[in-house]
Amino acid sequence: MPSTEDTIARLQTQGVHSILAQFCDIHGVAKGKLVPLRLLYEWVEHGAGFAGPSIWGTGLPRHGPRSEYYGRVQPESLRVLPFMPGVAHAVCDGFAGGQPLDTCSRQILKKQTRALAERGWKLWVGIEPEFFLLNKGPAAQWHVADALDRLDKPSYDLKAIHRNAGFLETMRSDLTALGFELQQMDHEDACGQYEINYSFDEALAAADRYLLFKMTAHAAAQKHGMVFSCMPKPLAHAPGSGLHFHLSITDAAGNAIFADPQHTLGLSSAGHSFAAGLLHHADALSALCAPTVNSYKRLASSSVASGTTWSPVWKSWGDNNRTCVVRTVAGRLEWRLPGPSCNPYLAIAATLIAGLDGIAAGMRAPAPCDVDLYDRRAAGDAMPPRLPRSLDDAVRALEQDATLWHGLGESFCTEFVHLKRLECDAYQQQITPWEWQRYADAF
Repeated sequence: MPSTEDTIARLQTQGVHSILAQFCDIHGVAKGKLVPLRLLYEWVEHGAGFAGPSIWGTGLPRHGPRSEYYGRVQPESLRVLPFMPGVAHAVCDGFAGGQPLDTCSRQILKKQTRALAERGWKLWVGIEPEFFLLNKGPAAQWHVADALDRLDKPSYDLKAIHRNAGFLETMRSDLTALGFELQQMDHEDACGQYEINYSFDEALAAADRYLLFKMTAHAAAQKHGMVFSCMPKPLAHAPGSGLHFHLSITDAAGNAIFADPQHTLGLSSAGHSFAAGLLHHADALSALCAPTVNSYKRLASSSVASGTTWSPVWKSWGDNNRTCVVRTVAGRLEWRLPGPSCNPYLAIAATLIAGLDGIAAGMRAPAPCDVDLYDRRAAGDAMPPRLPRSLDDAVRALEQDATLWHGLGESFCTEFVHLKRLECDAYQQQITPWEWQRYADAF
């Protein structure tokens, strides 16, 4: 690894004068500050300081040696930001009192990947971001930014691609400059909805990359007069946005642990047990992978204007079956539960804990599902168990899941559950326009 002095010199030749030291809070929202490049040694060795209680989910006190949150720059993460001239982006690990902070989501994922590395394994994650481009009108009402984007079935709409080519080109250019290997850009199944795919990475790097993707998208949308939104379900009668994880594990020799062409669904026994672990812990995983009250409007078997919904409502798995929460494809697992509002470090860490528990316990998954579950439901046939219907139910499941509670840590889980209970309570106290319309003069 280059020395700190060499890194400073290299970045200075690229016109960099400042570092955006970035971490994320418990909700997965990027936070940070600008610090001078010339003091890189300090930011790497000691970290940039932040008031701990000012950050959601740290659990740090207002005074004492552990009241300060220090974000230690990871020098290998330094990237020159194409949309902030003179600034390089850096990912930070959270510390307090000189020790790794046990409520820091990146530290939680690092702990899990280190344990996996001790057995010679490595988790690879391909993340598929879906999102909306929105705007807020004069009456403070949110709406799709592209007023002409209104097809009944808008998937792959090229006219919308042409109209929003400026945003997409900014994304292509900026992401490429940041080292993303782009695979495709397309219009998704809801008006105003897009998906941009890029190559997979090792678990920790994949989570880092998703945070950087969102930062880039926010900047690009703002440049073009729009708002980049990771709200899971902004439109009532349209599909919501997912953040599907394509999961695979390799051993020290690079062999795929999950793949076995001679076995059912092309998966090894370890792959089967990992999938079984995901299904076994799915209720508790929902709290981490679908962590907002709005997430459960996406995770609902409602009808949509396009006539198609890919929402994974039932705890089932199947070969190339997008109506299941676990889809098997090409010797890997697609985990379809996560939504774009999740904290990727926490969602990946929890997913890994659940899957490895399935392997350790030799769990057996139910028979694979080879039918469209929405057709099966419409026919009135028996259905697999469904996922939690609300954030409140999911948080309750997390409280009762000893494996995830222990794996993620007492300090983090206590803080997370407390904040999510407050979110549920705040939502329950709201009176929505739907309630006014339905009940105001009905009785």
